Amino acid sequence: MKKHTQTLTGVVFSLSLFSASPLLAAEEAHQSYGAKVGCKATNGLANMVTAPLEIPKNMINSVNDSNIVYGTIGGLAKGILNTVGRITTGATDFVTAPIPTKPIVKPRYIWQDFDADTTYDDAFRLQN
Repeated sequence: MKKHTQTLTGVVFSLSLFSASPLLAAEEAHQSYGAKVGCKATNGLANMVTAPLEIPKNMINSVNDSNIVYGTIGGLAKGILNTVGRITTGATDFVTAPIPTKPIVKPRYIWQDFDADTTYDDAFRLQN
């Protein structure tokens, strides 16, 4: 029971930490260097923490696009690959936060446009 409480506390803390992230991203063009670094680090951390949500997201989207059998099996495989991709790009964004680049993964956060497939853009595109 204690282990579940610690896990739940960690998840709640992480989600509260990231609640301001979309607001920071909306004004990205007019941010200072420090704000861009903070936004990129928060984006990377959020993507690493929420990456396992790619599995149910892809399963739901695959079932809605096709049938239950393909959606479950294909969505599971696609979700696992996108989980690894989101963790990797999140770690890359977190480590390279001092370099103000555009996010690699789209949508930027998993909860943005849940129906859209996850795509990956060119890495290390500098912001204007």
